[in-house]
Amino acid sequence: MQETAVPSAPPTPPVSLAALLSRDDLGLRQITGPPAGEVTIHGAHTSEMSDPYPYLLGGELLLTAGVHIPEAAGRPGSFDFDGYVARIVAAGGAALGFGVAPVHDTVPAGLVAACEEHGLPLVEVPPRTTFSGVARAVWQLMARARLSELRRITEAQQGLAAAASRPDPVPSVLRRLAGRLEGRAVLYGPEGAEIAAAGREPGDEVRRALAELARFVTGHPSSTATDTVAGTRLAAYALGPGRGFVLGVAAPHRESGDHTIASVAAVLLSLLTGEHQSGTGAARSSALVRLLLGARREEVAPLLGGGEGDGAVTRWYVVHARPDTGAPDAVSASALGAALGSPLVDAADDVVRVLVPAPPRAEDGGGVRPEGDGSVRPEAGAAAPRKPPAGSGPAAQPGWTLGVSAPVAPAEWPAADAQAARALARARATRSALVRHAERPGFADLVPPGEAEAHARALLAPIGGVPALAETLRAWLSLHGSWDRTAVALSVHRNTVRQRIARCAALLGADLDDPDVRMELWFALRHLRG
Repeated sequence: MQETAVPSAPPTPPVSLAALLSRDDLGLRQITGPPAGEVTIHGAHTSEMSDPYPYLLGGELLLTAGVHIPEAAGRPGSFDFDGYVARIVAAGGAALGFGVAPVHDTVPAGLVAACEEHGLPLVEVPPRTTFSGVARAVWQLMARARLSELRRITEAQQGLAAAASRPDPVPSVLRRLAGRLEGRAVLYGPEGAEIAAAGREPGDEVRRALAELARFVTGHPSSTATDTVAGTRLAAYALGPGRGFVLGVAAPHRESGDHTIASVAAVLLSLLTGEHQSGTGAARSSALVRLLLGARREEVAPLLGGGEGDGAVTRWYVVHARPDTGAPDAVSASALGAALGSPLVDAADDVVRVLVPAPPRAEDGGGVRPEGDGSVRPEAGAAAPRKPPAGSGPAAQPGWTLGVSAPVAPAEWPAADAQAARALARARATRSALVRHAERPGFADLVPPGEAEAHARALLAPIGGVPALAETLRAWLSLHGSWDRTAVALSVHRNTVRQRIARCAALLGADLDDPDVRMELWFALRHLRG
């Protein structure tokens, strides 16, 4: 039995036989074979050979006037139509176009029967239509398809690039890719687990096959692999050499240009999953080991990527961040760290924490970068800081809400962590992109810390045993008595805020509408430790 050849498709996209039949100027008519919409053509070729097999590449519309058929010379029945059609099918021919002039008046019945038997589309070419006209129409349709494909690829590239610049770059790229291919896009980690996915959920068989294909490319020199399972086209793309990340794609069909689009997504994901190199992984591992074995923070801080100058202790910012939409994932958190200039990122629950080295300290005590509008929003109760030099601290990031601590030495990291948390709560409550902890001292700093703490404990003793009351009072005062903003900052209902503040007023025996009382309570809360 003759084995069917696999067409070697040229770089131009194929066209549908249905598009060719729809050309009124050609007047073509399909006689038999599968529906024209299911038949694709990669070119047109004319041949009067009784065996065209050696001259076909595959995918052609073969045009013939039947000159080689002896039936035209008065010897009916002597031509092997079945063998002729079988050879065309074996060569990968897409369809057969038969011209009814000048040799034949009609399409031979034997040819119709053979095409129907082998499933080869048979098209009648009327006398008024030349084969060159048919070929020209095929190439015109292919050129139009090529232009459309290039436009589609360009739009896809632009969309994927825009998705990669979003706060959640990996999920955004996967969603855009899945939408373009009308299928499923999955990012697999080094251990083969799904890190992120988007698009229509496939069946269990397809899901297992796609995961297996992803494992295949991680263990072989080839960076791509394809397969077809249950009528679904699968593809896997290794993201960078030796890193173990793989992009998997499952789509119900595969159009021309889909591979190019998926390859663009693979390049973007390869960049997004790459480790930020502001400090080496070995140095960070060493720092972690030393911390676990009891070393002081000051000793390991230089290994984490921060520099030291002239013996001065390196200072750091602690940044707390939340995405404006959704929950942060490991890759988007890493991208945020890269944007802030630090690989020291911790993504836990719904908050991402980043430890960012600060630039050398200026003599005037600067180091706070203004907001986009030129203003700086300090914590409540503190004097507004002066406008500092640009570039002296973490900047606002599109799609994120940030709280930034004051620059501190490594020994003060825990305190800075609390500062960043309070700044983030205030930023969310005031709907600001970034809020910084105030650096400049105020009148409260004139009181010795020990005396301030003793006074605070005595004043707040009635509510000291109920942490929720103290925290609610702190947030409420910092937000100028706003019920709604306090509720947002604490993630509770506004009625809960009202009840807690009323309880504080009763226990303290104070009029919380009095600004002097509020000022004294704020002073106490700022100096109350633990």
